Amino acid sequence: MKFECEKTLLASAIEGVSRAITNRSAIPVLEGVYLKAEGFNLTLTGYDMEMGITTTIECNVLVPGETVLEAKLLLSMVSRMPAGDVRIELTDEGQAIISGGVAEFEIPALNASDYPSLPVTGADNTMTIPTSMMRELIEKTIYAVSQDDKKPAHTGELFVIEPGSLTIVALDGYRLAIIQRDVECTRDIRIIIPAKTLQELLKILGGPEDPVKIDANRRYVVFTTNGYTIMSRLIEGDFLSYETVIPKEKRTRVVVDCRTFINVIERCSLIITERLKNPLRITFAEDKITVRCQTPLGKVVDEFPPVKLEGDPVEIGFNNRYLLDALRYSKCERMALEINGPLSPVKLLPEEGKDFIYLVLPVRFKNEG
Repeated sequence: MKFECEKTLLASAIEGVSRAITNRSAIPVLEGVYLKAEGFNLTLTGYDMEMGITTTIECNVLVPGETVLEAKLLLSMVSRMPAGDVRIELTDEGQAIISGGVAEFEIPALNASDYPSLPVTGADNTMTIPTSMMRELIEKTIYAVSQDDKKPAHTGELFVIEPGSLTIVALDGYRLAIIQRDVECTRDIRIIIPAKTLQELLKILGGPEDPVKIDANRRYVVFTTNGYTIMSRLIEGDFLSYETVIPKEKRTRVVVDCRTFINVIERCSLIITERLKNPLRITFAEDKITVRCQTPLGKVVDEFPPVKLEGDPVEIGFNNRYLLDALRYSKCERMALEINGPLSPVKLLPEEGKDFIYLVLPVRFKNEG
């Protein structure tokens, strides 16, 4: 095998497919990038047995062939080559010579025949949406995905795909994020996509109007966008029936300026640490919102005026990080908090409309029964 490829193009492709590669795999060949040169193209693949990423770029193929090269080392070498073309050549002794300008490396090549084939997913076309929508849907929900493997289904995001509608749900037992968009879908299916797959998809997405094609069945999802194909196994298991936990009523509705609220919470969080996770005690009243906290490091009181408050005054406890995440990831100027008492989940929405729904569970104060 021997080929030449423009350095920047090659480095970008290696970096893209390497997002599916783990550095400490039980199968050594999976720590490498699979390269196949034929015709006028080079196809690159990264795979960790759960997620695979492939892309094809133009190159000058002098001798067709295939090989596997250690991903991290290959990317470091190619990205540090001088501008221009990079040549990769496989010797009869199983070595790979990587050269650019006068620089030349020689590293061991792994046996391409040991590299596992990506599964034939059989996934059916489901929808095509613009990158801007895909990015928004993930960024506004991924923060609420569970980090606890005890409930594997909640370590991913639920995609509820119906004709004309896509709903995405993430939850971790303490907060919940739901976002829905009207889109043209050709399927009616509910799937749970691993958070890791969606996080890597975010890094690969192209321009705002670039299409993202989504194919899915009961076992796999396949995203095709920006010259890449990302294949992922789905998470099996039962996702919480999220519709049943959304409060239907409210006793208090308060509209806040998000930037002001974030600034106050950040100040009050200065005395909260990983070891000292005391809750924020927040009082919502018609003329002011008061935020208090006390830990062994000290105590703090801060306040700011609401934009508007309807209903009863209420005092409620919050985990500072959960409340901050909801305010930050909403990317809203103003948000409405709908509260049905100090122990009921708090619903957070845009001031107008239902662009998304966030829920945050309150924290019970120690002096309460």
